[in-house]
Order: sequence, then structure tokens, then C-alpha cells
Amino acid sequence: MPRPKIAFVASPVPIAQAALRELAAKHGDVAQAEADVIVALGGDGFMLQTMHGTQGLDVPVYGMNRGTVGFLMNEYHEGDLQARLDEAEEEVINPLAMTALGVDGAMHEALAINEVSLLRAGPQAAKLRITVDERLRMNELVCDGALVATPAGSTAYNYSAHGPILPIGSDVLALTAMSAFRPRRWRGALLPKKAVVRFDVIDPGKRPVMADADGKSVRDVVSVEIHSEPSIRHRILFDPGHGLEERLIREQFA
Repeated sequence: MPRPKIAFVASPVPIAQAALRELAAKHGDVAQAEADVIVALGGDGFMLQTMHGTQGLDVPVYGMNRGTVGFLMNEYHEGDLQARLDEAEEEVINPLAMTALGVDGAMHEALAINEVSLLRAGPQAAKLRITVDERLRMNELVCDGALVATPAGSTAYNYSAHGPILPIGSDVLALTAMSAFRPRRWRGALLPKKAVVRFDVIDPGKRPVMADADGKSVRDVVSVEIHSEPSIRHRILFDPGHGLEERLIREQFA
């Protein structure tokens, strides 16, 4: 079997840059457009950045952890990289598409692999109206914020907000509230992956809200629409027995 052509990318932290130099010297390093596989060296944030930056290439990304948590990454050791790539298992993730309307009338679009979140941007709680597939589901949610998460992102911000962990392949999205005041203790909902979720901000002048899609923020929004985007496929490689499905199950027993 011919050796795959590898493009290495690394976060700017010294430990990741040192790994980049060592691995590139040993295995070679080609341009991303010529690569059979991209190896990302860093943490989960850098992995998300790499996936967003390479989504048009249809090339799988294999991450090795040179960060902290590394939920989307494999363990780092450089000695057997070629064998690990040959044996790696692939997971496919579809991102969320966000369309946000600002108070100034500007429309903003972004993609999120983990989640799209709405957060209060002032001293008062946000007031949100929730519509799912053009059907009003909640007339008023008073909260610090709310988010829609993919299965891949369900162990990130969603989990910190006490949302459910979703198995990969479940075709479900999590809608989770942060610090819900009314309805008190409302924890959110599970929605079909094909659902279109719309948040309307009630009284955005007095209670400003910002929207965020994997770190791309839009301030002072009046409405946000979110749906899964099946036309975009992110291909992630994991060592056998350490894929996202196993990690999501294991996390629930931690």
C-alpha cells in the first residue's frame, strides 16, 4: 500500500510546533490541496479550526493531542504514525448552519461543528421565543442563553450547561437552556437532526443578545435560525476503539 501524502498543521503553542517539526522531518509534509490526510497537532479548539479551514477539500483529518482535553483528538506519539493512519476509523459529522439577523438589518451566516449558542449581552436575562419547523414551541424563555448542539458538540458547552450527551449517528440535536428562569428549571429538548430551530429575541434593545457559532460571534441579534447542513461533511479519523461513539459512551460513565 502506498504511503499516504500527509499535510501537517499545528497550533502556535511550542509543544505543538515542536511536534510539527519532528513529524514533518520524518514523514514529509505536502500542501493541503495535495494531501491524502491532514494531521492536526493541538487541542480541540485547533481541531475545530482545522476542520472549518479544510471543509472544501474532502480530506480526512487525524488529530493528535498537543492541547488539554483533546476530545476530538488521538493520543500523541510519533513512532507509528503511518500504521495508525492505515488502521484509523472514520467518523463523518455534518455542521450546523446559523443565519443571524442583527438589529441593524445585517444578515450573518456561519457554520458550527459543535454548537450555535445565544447568550445575554447585558445585565438582564435574555427573553427568547422558540420556533421549531415554523411551529411556535415556547412563547417566552427567560434565561442566560440557549444553544443547539450536534452529537459531536454535546460533550462541550452543551454538557457544561447540563444538556444531554448524544451518541454519534443518533440523528438528534440538543436544544439546551442556560440558567433558565422561566419556565423555571426547563432543561431543553431533543430534536430531529432535520429540524429547523428559530430563536426570536424579545426586546433586544433592553435585553441584548449575542449569537456564537464555534467562536464566530454576532452581537445584537434579533433572530437566529439554525439547521443541520448535510451537504457539508467533516471526516475525522480515530484510532480503532477510540472513536467519537466510544468516547461519548465513556463520558456518560465518568
